[in-house]
Amino acid sequence: MKRILVINGPNLNLLGERETGIYGKVSLEDINKLLTVAAKTHQVSLEFFQSNHEGEIVDKIGQVKAEGFSGILINPAAYTHTSIAIRDAVAAVVIPTVEVHLSNIHAREEFRHKSLIAPVAQGQISGFGPQSYVLGLQALAGIIK
Repeated sequence: MKRILVINGPNLNLLGERETGIYGKVSLEDINKLLTVAAKTHQVSLEFFQSNHEGEIVDKIGQVKAEGFSGILINPAAYTHTSIAIRDAVAAVVIPTVEVHLSNIHAREEFRHKSLIAPVAQGQISGFGPQSYVLGLQALAGIIK
């Protein structure tokens, strides 16, 4: 069975409590449950990782091949717009990666419009709330080998 690593960046552990007008009332645990159900449909297994620390995310990405992952589903959160280190880690591991966001980053503040991750990912899905993750998983499951 193919394995996918789901990475969530800073402050996503506070989903359901923070800025619910933007991110909704669904918790990260709820999103993980939704993804677990979707994973069965696509015959993949998932591992979940969340960190508020850039270096921990970079380290985890660097371990994906050694840990036998076939793909990465990532919501880098605010690091989307600032982290060259995460971008370089995704580029270095050469593994199918899909970037997801709950909100439409292109319809928000101008500084959120640019993703440093998107150019090294297979694609980006944003603006569909928790469904962005499900759509990202579907896309990733379709391209991993």
